Amino acid sequence: MIFLPIRTEMVARRTPMANYALLAANGMMYLVFNIVHNPALRAFHDRHLVLHGDWPVLHQYFTYQFLHADLWHLGGNMLFLWVFGNSVNAKLGNAAYALFYLAAGVFAALTFTVDSTDALLGASGAIAGVTTAYLVLFPRSRVTVLFVFFFITFFEVPAMVLIGVKVILWDNIFAPSIGGAGNVAISAHLGGYAFGFVAAGIMLAVRAVPRDHFDMLALLDRWNRRRQFRSVMSDPNAQRQAVYGTVARPAAPTPQEQRVEDQRLDRITDLRGQIGEILDRGDVSAAASAYEELIAIDPNQCLPAQQQVVVAREFYSTGRPPQAASAFERYLSSYRSGYEADEIRMLLGIIYARDLQQYGTAEKYLQEALRRLTDASRQSQCREWIAFAKTAMGNA
Repeated sequence: MIFLPIRTEMVARRTPMANYALLAANGMMYLVFNIVHNPALRAFHDRHLVLHGDWPVLHQYFTYQFLHADLWHLGGNMLFLWVFGNSVNAKLGNAAYALFYLAAGVFAALTFTVDSTDALLGASGAIAGVTTAYLVLFPRSRVTVLFVFFFITFFEVPAMVLIGVKVILWDNIFAPSIGGAGNVAISAHLGGYAFGFVAAGIMLAVRAVPRDHFDMLALLDRWNRRRQFRSVMSDPNAQRQAVYGTVARPAAPTPQEQRVEDQRLDRITDLRGQIGEILDRGDVSAAASAYEELIAIDPNQCLPAQQQVVVAREFYSTGRPPQAASAFERYLSSYRSGYEADEIRMLLGIIYARDLQQYGTAEKYLQEALRRLTDASRQSQCREWIAFAKTAMGNA
């Protein structure tokens, strides 16, 4: 039976270059030491790069992370790194992600050497940290898995179920207890999982990475508020006070109102995931329709940067400039320094001048774009539209 994650619904908001580099580094190291049959290289690999639990050397806590025993070992690790690492990399940024990855691998090795004198190699510990970081950052997301057991099928599993139950509990705790672990460094895996979960939680708590309504801390906060509400409202006096309290105090939400709010947040989460899947299939029109439903529920919602731009351009290309302008403005509100932000400021100015005839707003966006753009042709284009807007206001 094969049960493998193959993709998540999270679309990276920026190119995960650090994760690509780690994938390439692991592949290159395997090519050099496993495919090229050179006895001297192999001896150097075994003596100096593999982590020796009985007498570890400092640099081995880093080098062991890029070594693999065979192609299956490499392939399994790289699959998990690809599936979960791209989204975590996009959320943390390249430098922070690379440091996080290496630190997870070091912590996993330290956990391993506490009670083992065996040799250790493989990226599993570092990738374990990446996997639980994904769980903390995107707990409500869904993961598509490949299932092979007499037949082949694909289905989606909540990330909390797949990572928490299958990957951590079953693969690393229950299966080893019944003899299913094989030659696997379970302690290194568990150390990596613990590091990734705690480190990602701390980064969210201190806002070292952007927060949203659907990360682990946000879910815990909503659960705690519901728990506190139930606890308070279990007191009959509190119930009477909530109903007959002073007019000036806002009424506490009823259990029904709380359920409605939870359902609203669940629908937002589902729609965001569906939009990513629809865009992956190339159906931009359907994605734009789903986005309209999303902002009808919560007007402040903004998609991952690239998705937001694609949907906004779809509105404009299909003759809906008000919706396009609104979607582009949401992009600028969330990604003010995004790599497309200056182009979008100019495009917004053009939309407001040419399509919406709101010349004051157009001039504001065009002037800001002119200050930021460095391309001479774009600057010239901004000046032409600024002149157009000023002329139109003068003729009004």
